[in-house]
Amino acid sequence: MIRPYAAMLHRPELARAAADLGAVIRFQSTLSDHDRELAIVTTAVERDCAFEWNSHRPLAVEAGVSEATLEAVADGGAVTDSDDSGIVELVRMLCRSDAGGGSVYDTVLDRFGETGLVELSVLVGYYSMMAVFMKACDAC
Repeated sequence: MIRPYAAMLHRPELARAAADLGAVIRFQSTLSDHDRELAIVTTAVERDCAFEWNSHRPLAVEAGVSEATLEAVADGGAVTDSDDSGIVELVRMLCRSDAGGGSVYDTVLDRFGETGLVELSVLVGYYSMMAVFMKACDAC
C-alpha cells in the first residue's frame, strides 16, 4: 500500500503543502475529534477510499463515533443520531455535488457556525483530494 505523502515526494512542495493543510485540519480545528473523524470516514466512503476508511475508522471509534453511525456511513444508509446526521448529510452532499443543500447548510450553520462550515467543507475537499491522489497511485 502506498503512503500518500511518500508518493507525493515526487513533488516535495506539494507534499509539504498537503501535509501542512492536513495538520491544520487534524490538529488545529475547532471541530471535536468526534465530528472531525466522522466527517473524514464519511468522505472516505463517499470517495471509495479504503486507505482513509481503514486509517480513520479506529480514530472515529476512539473519538466516540458509535458503531451504528459507522455502519450507516459504510452502507450509505440513514444516520439516526441527530448530531451525527447533519455532518454525514453535509459530507454526502458536498461529495455528490448536490445543489439543493439549503436545509443541510442551515443545520450545520446552526450547530457549528460559519467557522465550522468552512472547516468541514475544507476537510471534505482535502480528504477528497487525497483519495483522488491515492487512486492515481492505486492505493485505494
